[in-house]
Amino acid sequence: MFRIVATGILAALFFSSTFVLNRAMSLEGGHWVWTAALRYVWMLLLLAVWFVATGKSSLALGAVRLYRRHWLFWTIAGSVGFGVFYALISFSASYAPGWVVAATWQMTILATPVVLLLFGRRVSLKALLLTLIVFAGVLCINVEQAGSLPLHEVLLGALPVLGAAFAYPFGNQLVWEAREAVHAAAPAGNPDTSQAAAPSGGHNLLLRLRRRIPAMDDPAMQDSMCRVLLLTLGSLPLWIILVGVFAPSLPSEGQVMKTLLVAVFPGVAATSLFLSARHMARSPSQLAAADCTQAMEVVFSLAGEAILLGGVLPHALGWTGIALTLLGLVLYLKVQNA
Repeated sequence: MFRIVATGILAALFFSSTFVLNRAMSLEGGHWVWTAALRYVWMLLLLAVWFVATGKSSLALGAVRLYRRHWLFWTIAGSVGFGVFYALISFSASYAPGWVVAATWQMTILATPVVLLLFGRRVSLKALLLTLIVFAGVLCINVEQAGSLPLHEVLLGALPVLGAAFAYPFGNQLVWEAREAVHAAAPAGNPDTSQAAAPSGGHNLLLRLRRRIPAMDDPAMQDSMCRVLLLTLGSLPLWIILVGVFAPSLPSEGQVMKTLLVAVFPGVAATSLFLSARHMARSPSQLAAADCTQAMEVVFSLAGEAILLGGVLPHALGWTGIALTLLGLVLYLKVQNA
């Protein structure tokens, strides 16, 4: 568990640069579609260089072949887990400070158990209840913002992030299910009243849905960089559609360079670390623990925005919200380790 948590926190450090850089691009007038799409264009180039430099070109080609065999699965997983997630995060940066987006993003801690339940996995009921503390923290932060901004801007800054909080674990869980090739009934075990499970009425439906996820016993699935490559390839159709629909003006040189930084730090480094943390997990509880380490993004984002962008520090209610968010993380991990 320690390795999972430590890797997740390191990923959170790199992930936090997303919120700071996205806010910087928004303040400079950059369109959110380019902020999102260019990150994944850069990621493809960086991944190609990395595979060649490390002598793993054959592994990358194997990942491309795997994508071609299961293109529909990877398009769905990539479009949801990378595309919808990051498009909504980038959109929110136009209406809310980076640390507020980062704090609201912690709703993924609440979203993850819900996603696991949708896949028919058992989740600790105690841990699920503790996520309400995180929710209270996010609520405090956004209530403070509501006092200084028009209501529609608060909603445009918060609601898309809530959607992203569900999209990201859903896309990642699709990959986890495919890698573990678990398509039968949920693992057997003695009934435990401390665990929450999917409603029995939907049990057969859940099994049918899980059986439609292709089993991928492939070397590419064991490599975190290959999984990032596969999800990135899967997200490309969505970026093409968004650019076509919104037709944004060409990005500035500054926006192009900042999206490169986002591609390097959150895109490649953080995502690889986070997926590594998730794939160390061998139980739903360990998966949830890996996801909840991302609460540290709030602290890292707040510090980065204050130092680099001269951002205004939160007031009492905002600090209370941050404290509740971090408290929820600590208690969540204690329950998982109990």
